[in-house]
Amino acid sequence: FRTESDLLGSKEVPTEALYGVQTSRAMENFHISGQLLSNYHNFIRGMAITKKAAAMANVEVEMITKEQGDAIMWACDQLIEGKYHDQFPIDMIQGGAGTSTNMCANEVIANLALERMGHQRGEYQYCSPNDVVNASQSTNDAYPCAIHMALALEHLEFMPHLEQMIAALDKKREEFKDVVKMGRTQLQDAVPMTLGQTFGAFADSLRGEYKNLRNTADEFLIVNMGATAIGTGICSKPGYSEACIKGGHQRHHLHARLQRRHEAPGREDQQDLQRPAPALQRSPLRPERDPPPRAPARFEHHARQGEPRHPRGDEPGVLPHHRQRHDHQPRFRQRSIHLLENGFDTLRTLCIDGIKANKERCRQLVEHSIGIVTMLNPIIGYKTSTKIAKEASETGRGVYELVLEHKLLTKEQLDEILKPENMLQPVELKF
Repeated sequence: FRTESDLLGSKEVPTEALYGVQTSRAMENFHISGQLLSNYHNFIRGMAITKKAAAMANVEVEMITKEQGDAIMWACDQLIEGKYHDQFPIDMIQGGAGTSTNMCANEVIANLALERMGHQRGEYQYCSPNDVVNASQSTNDAYPCAIHMALALEHLEFMPHLEQMIAALDKKREEFKDVVKMGRTQLQDAVPMTLGQTFGAFADSLRGEYKNLRNTADEFLIVNMGATAIGTGICSKPGYSEACIKGGHQRHHLHARLQRRHEAPGREDQQDLQRPAPALQRSPLRPERDPPPRAPARFEHHARQGEPRHPRGDEPGVLPHHRQRHDHQPRFRQRSIHLLENGFDTLRTLCIDGIKANKERCRQLVEHSIGIVTMLNPIIGYKTSTKIAKEASETGRGVYELVLEHKLLTKEQLDEILKPENMLQPVELKF
């Protein structure tokens, strides 16, 4: 062990540990969620990006030496690459608005920097977690900035999963473009459409949300670095905030920008975190925290009719459609994004990619549906169409069959009307 001290006194820390005394106290004091910071890799990367930008800025405004700054930036790069994340063994939820998380990062980075400079872990007179790594900072600006950077990284990782889902649905749009089925409103037959149009609608819906997510995720890059404790910038030098932003741009291409004003950084940070939530909520596939429903009634109805064939048999709940309540703490937001990634990949690979169209069943349902009388209105008239629809409803016989029986149209004429190209777009038919 090595001995470290803080305002509360001295404490032994394992010699091999990169963390220090304040992290050790947090490990003892906080056992709340059971979720360790070490499991949230992008959060650690976000903290490292924040500390690296701060080190660059502090060198520029001469708050720390270039040797210290270079060592800190090297240490941050190690964390950004995914190394030493096991040295963040504290609960994700603590008292003090993230102070323990901020200090854990300061201590780990300081000890890595010390070794880079040729010193021993714990020799903080050469690179202090508080005075050097945390220079010009407070938990109240560094911690929210790290959250924003982490969520920006999460969304960058999520977007390819969404792109793959859109591509899979577009592929089915093309594959099923000639498969005619009955479209439905309020779970009842309406007018014909193609199965390809159904999958295309799913793709277009996700494509719209893709744009929304890209736009709203941009809010994550509004940061309050340089606000320090309460927004006044106390303990930092003029130009520090701007230098932080410049450093982040140069090294990580995350084009962050400063809040218009620094007052009440904690409150404004929560507002920024809440803005992207609606885009996640609108996603057709959403993470479930309540008991999941069987499936949306709309999709269940299609499945019962036997139109799409699920590649893995009859499995309920293929397209979860349940409104999700989102918490805005970073832990739950990152968990939601990971659930969406896994959910999209599972739905795409085990369901969407393997779906086959039951063309014969689709055509049969079209021909027997009362809904096709809507297409006959311009040809046989509304009154006659209504009579045919009523008879079909009372007898259970198909409209196609009854139209031929009553000699309202020939089979050739009826087949012409029911051609896909004539059912799915404005057309003028004369007989």
